[in-house]
Amino acid sequence: MVHFENEWDELLKDEFKKEYYLKLRQFLINEYKTQRIFPGMYDIFNALKYTSYSDVKAVIIGQDPYHGEGQAHGLCFSVRKGITPPPSLVNIFKEIKNDVGVDNTGKHGELTKWAKNGVLLLNNVLTVRSGAANSHKGKGWEQFTDDVIRLLDMREKPMVFLLWGANARSKTALIHNKAHLVLTCAHPSPLSAYNGFFGCRHFSKANEFLRSHGMEEIDWSID
Repeated sequence: MVHFENEWDELLKDEFKKEYYLKLRQFLINEYKTQRIFPGMYDIFNALKYTSYSDVKAVIIGQDPYHGEGQAHGLCFSVRKGITPPPSLVNIFKEIKNDVGVDNTGKHGELTKWAKNGVLLLNNVLTVRSGAANSHKGKGWEQFTDDVIRLLDMREKPMVFLLWGANARSKTALIHNKAHLVLTCAHPSPLSAYNGFFGCRHFSKANEFLRSHGMEEIDWSID
């Protein structure tokens, strides 16, 4: 049984009893025994452990974890300190600097501070084989994370969804509550960042929305 030590324990307790999750669990047990899997098994649910349900101010949705050694630690787009920030994260930092004037460049790429400040950094798929992007696609994680998004959508207290790229934008179909703000644009990858990610101003827009609802803004700095 997974323990989050926050509100997600009660909200997701029935999820782990569902047939799809029991199949996913057996698949993961075998994968961790026979393959190199990222992140480490104790880091899989860090996004939900760091950001409790009622604390969520913004949701950023990634595709699946980084598949390089030492990168993934359970928060989308984030890498541990000491690991070179990947290109997509470098572009995120560029947009933050241009948008809100916070300069994270040249520091590190660990976004734990954001997670503890109310940014749910949720990948669509929570595990991956070493060197094989999307290798755990279609194994059940999508149902789990979709149900997390549905639970967030049901919350009365407003939040912001930042959906970058086609994979994340597809989640708009799960968000019906008019209390929430949904922001969409291109993915921050170098392949697409110039097609609408740069200049999207999502970070200032998110804070303007939170401020307008009497909520504390997000500090987009990383240390």
